[in-house]
Amino acid sequence: MNRIDHLKELYGLLDQLESVSGGMRLLCELRPRNPRRGVYFFFEPGEQRTDSGRGPRLTRIGTHGLGAGAKSTLQRRLRQHRGNTVGAGNHRGSIFRLLVGETLSARGDCPECLSWGKKSSMAAAVDELGASRDDLRAREEPIERAVSEYLGKMPFLLRPVDDDPGRDSLRGVIERNTIALVSNLGRDPLEPPSTAWLGRSSKRQRVTQSGLWNQGHVDEAYRPDFLRVFESLMTRGLHL
Repeated sequence: MNRIDHLKELYGLLDQLESVSGGMRLLCELRPRNPRRGVYFFFEPGEQRTDSGRGPRLTRIGTHGLGAGAKSTLQRRLRQHRGNTVGAGNHRGSIFRLLVGETLSARGDCPECLSWGKKSSMAAAVDELGASRDDLRAREEPIERAVSEYLGKMPFLLRPVDDDPGRDSLRGVIERNTIALVSNLGRDPLEPPSTAWLGRSSKRQRVTQSGLWNQGHVDEAYRPDFLRVFESLMTRGLHL
């Protein structure tokens, strides 16, 4: 089997997941409770598959807290991506938000903001830039709101996987291999992004060439046997 066959198999499994889980949901409609641990699969309005069949194209895959002893939950990670209920958010807690925000600015949809993506916390950014917290928040808020609006319209699927954190967890196996399979970085492109895809305006090669809002694993080789792991999970009960 080659990569196109593996993509067809992956999307077939996602179709099954969509069917048994009651369909996709939008990030802006995030449920108050979700499984404690799992993997998420984001799609995007206007992004369609072109080589492996008909249907939406994956544009972001992720999980949470893979480090030993990590306490992060799937729900917390999704909330970090979504932002808060009033439309703002914290891009320093979500690489997904950071990437989309800087790309919205690069395309001219949002004003340029020199503090966007600076440091891993607001306090550290304040120290480096010599600005007040209120000033930085005011500069960043229009972008945070635009990011929340953009991400809120993205449909996604969840696959609960309640295993312990660690690089060899099933969540990690599915996440990194799905990214590696779907990514076009350094390969003949399959399922390329549409000409209108926001990510084409990114300043990051890993986004523009992979076709994904991911940074990690986009340049790795995938192991086809991860599809057997994914398939085996589909025979287990879903607790959504």
